[in-house]
Amino acid sequence: MIRKLICFASFICITHFASAQQVTLTPDQIKALTPDWKGERLADGRPKTEDRFLNRLKNISLEEAWGYLRNKGYQNQFEGDWMVIRPDSAMVGRVVTAQYMPLRPDLNKLITDKGKAEGRIGATNSWPIDVLQNGDVYVADSYGKIVDGTLIGDNLGNAIYAKSHTGVIFYGSVRDIEGLEEIQGFNGWIKGYDPSYIQQMMLSGINVPIRIGRATVLPGDVVLAKKGGIVFIPAQFLEDLVLNSEFVELRDAFGHQRLREGKYTPGQIDTQWTDEIKKDFLQWIGTQKDLPMTREELDKYMKDRTW
Repeated sequence: MIRKLICFASFICITHFASAQQVTLTPDQIKALTPDWKGERLADGRPKTEDRFLNRLKNISLEEAWGYLRNKGYQNQFEGDWMVIRPDSAMVGRVVTAQYMPLRPDLNKLITDKGKAEGRIGATNSWPIDVLQNGDVYVADSYGKIVDGTLIGDNLGNAIYAKSHTGVIFYGSVRDIEGLEEIQGFNGWIKGYDPSYIQQMMLSGINVPIRIGRATVLPGDVVLAKKGGIVFIPAQFLEDLVLNSEFVELRDAFGHQRLREGKYTPGQIDTQWTDEIKKDFLQWIGTQKDLPMTREELDKYMKDRTW
């Protein structure tokens, strides 16, 4: 499956440049990359996942998100070992991808000429910022380059936050780290910092499939970034992942309380629940004032739950 995806993505990129299309993939090409998403889409073709689930995703642990995706067969969606600008803050959002490569003059000229023909202005590392919308997260693969690989400084950082109100994930580096720290609300997961400026690099595509360490990332994925690492969630799984994780959180809270009370043994809680425990759980839910989801969502979810 991964090999097919890579071949398909490579075909899109090759035909994309050969036919003098846009620097970014077209909406139809992005739809072709994300056929499992059946909901509304943004104008650029990316899945328009619901804000209410994005907001609730912040409360989901990395382990829960990772475990859910692994059970779905998606085993390459996590990357750890980051330098985080604000490690105590979580970041979620819809992914805008950018791919960078070592500079090759002929290909770089082709890309920059196309960009200018499309009306793009400024250096190519500013072009992904121009397409950002509120709630997007700018995710770039700059192949781990630190020295002379700094994609942004504080000027571009301010532009990113003004458009997205989130931050960045760079498999590479930034400069002006102190200036970036001064942007209230801005956050970043990066592989390093260096005072140098970007050299001998080129932008090769916007909203194309990219690799971020151990993870394969598509435009429109949903990102859950915390101090322990990052999980990239295919858009079609967001709602169920959030509801599943919230249910597990409730189930665990109930189990922990009943274990402290001595009402059940660990063996009873850690195995398939009896009808008596299920009934007790449902009654316990009725006493909780702050559920992570609405009661309607919970009742609908539990209809298909096998416990």
